[in-house]
Amino acid sequence: MIVISDMMGTLTTGSPILGVLDWIKHHQSQSQARWLYASMMPSYLLVKMGVIDPQPWGQGLMIKSLTWLRDVDDEKFGEISEWAVEHNLWLKRREDVINRLKEHARAGAQVYIASSVVEPIADAFARRIGVQAIGSPVEIQAGKVSLKDGLVSSERKIQEVLKRLEIERVDYAYGDTFMDIPLLQNAEHPVAVYPDQRLLQEARMKGWEIIN
Repeated sequence: MIVISDMMGTLTTGSPILGVLDWIKHHQSQSQARWLYASMMPSYLLVKMGVIDPQPWGQGLMIKSLTWLRDVDDEKFGEISEWAVEHNLWLKRREDVINRLKEHARAGAQVYIASSVVEPIADAFARRIGVQAIGSPVEIQAGKVSLKDGLVSSERKIQEVLKRLEIERVDYAYGDTFMDIPLLQNAEHPVAVYPDQRLLQEARMKGWEIIN
């Protein structure tokens, strides 16, 4: 049995961006961290007001956050990823959904986190649960981090899962927003986790399980 779960919103309400900012504050530059945080606030307020769609805003900011890091190599980015999980994402984890994944694993299922979050951060989170991760690959050149081939999100997320695992369909899938609908549609047992309004409507219409 193969179980796939989205990460952001599904397994944690934290933010990889704020996790990276916290690392910058403690290890790179406090003034830079303060300036970056302040620069995010106007658009963040528009997101909270419903003027800006939070999904593309958050994904764009995650890509941008990679440019904030200086003199990075593989080892250093691994440390940054662990910090972001330890000091943000893991603190805001959803224990109920994580326990569901652990139950699947104990029953012998292959369990994967599939996320648009950069893969080293997704890996660091997955290790705490004892599962594997499929995230957005990065590359590091001349001390700078960048995405290797775009974000693994929406339609591409399920395509990446099916390609990497060499399968045609999954058994269980967990997701929290409308962007996870392609993933959920490719599961025998889709589960909408604390869903946004668009996913909630889809789940009710199709009779999917809902955790709320």
